[in-house]
Amino acid sequence: MLKRRLQIALALTVVAGAVIWREADFASTPPVSAAREAPAVPVTTAAAVRQDVPALVQSLGTVTPIQTVSVQSRVSGQIMSVSFVQGQRVTQGQPLFLIDPRPYQAALDQANGQLAHDQAALDEARVDLTRYQTLEKENSISQQQAQDQVYVVQQDEGTVKLDQANVETATLNLAYCHIGAPAAGLTGQLLVDSGNYVQAGGGSTLVTITQIKPIYVSFAVPEEMLDEVRQYQTQSPLEVDAYSQAGKLLDKGTLTLINNQANTATGTVTLEATFDNPDESLWPGRYVNVSLVVTIRKNAVTVPAQTVMSGPSGAYVYVIGPDNVAKRVAVTVAARQNEIAIIAKGLAGGETVVSAGQSRLDDKVKVRIEAPNEAPDQQASRQ
Repeated sequence: MLKRRLQIALALTVVAGAVIWREADFASTPPVSAAREAPAVPVTTAAAVRQDVPALVQSLGTVTPIQTVSVQSRVSGQIMSVSFVQGQRVTQGQPLFLIDPRPYQAALDQANGQLAHDQAALDEARVDLTRYQTLEKENSISQQQAQDQVYVVQQDEGTVKLDQANVETATLNLAYCHIGAPAAGLTGQLLVDSGNYVQAGGGSTLVTITQIKPIYVSFAVPEEMLDEVRQYQTQSPLEVDAYSQAGKLLDKGTLTLINNQANTATGTVTLEATFDNPDESLWPGRYVNVSLVVTIRKNAVTVPAQTVMSGPSGAYVYVIGPDNVAKRVAVTVAARQNEIAIIAKGLAGGETVVSAGQSRLDDKVKVRIEAPNEAPDQQASRQ
């Protein structure tokens, strides 16, 4: 019986020893997750660069023609011919319409005939006056008779002046039958066809002509920018760039007008720039994106706009150190323009910053720099 108890006690001792040894061995072995180092996060990078950057004010602008002329007739009559095609480009003075000139030619001939008649009467009266004045000196006629002839000459001179004015009027009316382009530009839709009768001063527009070279672009800027814009404009005309809605540069112009009043409803000031518009990409009525170059920021620190992230404490970037560890750095952004961010505070220039892959980063996380041809976020989505 004693022997049996000794065997059981020995067996229990062996089992207890085995359990203690296994626990000790397990405790001395590190966990798999602790033994394996966390993988580096793939990112692409860019450099913080110091460069001269234009300080831009961006706005939405409207293209407006320098002048739009409504062509009307100054005389009444039938339109005999139209010498252009609607939509055609015309030069100043180019013939456009011909109003029936025959009635006005007849009126001119009549005025010239009346002038010739009255001029002859004047010439005769002057001859008589000379003769009467001679006879008066010889006491052959009375002084009153000679004076009456003076009045006759003066009346005839007035009549001749009136006739000359009638001739000038008739000449103008005949010239007005030939309607030319009052300005160079593009013609619009033809509003009156050949053969129609038009009235002088009736307000009927025959066609409109719009000048598009050069051309204006009107836009508004916040009124708090007014002092700065005026300051730099007095030094030299500021550059204004016009872009399409797709971001294509259409033309470069100069600021030519700062409106003399601010819009109290919107808190803005209207500006106007003049563009040469050589390829006519700026079309009247078109909306364009406008960038006003106010000044040049010298030696400013810039990074690609996508490198700057926003957090509860403000803007920040990830800077990669020589050990390939990302460090979160708070920055102050002075402006964002043309896909770059201008850093006023936080970077000195020359740093390597993360431009893609920030979504998987945190402060002091090790990174692996990838080629920029494939975004790290896309790689991560496939892993």
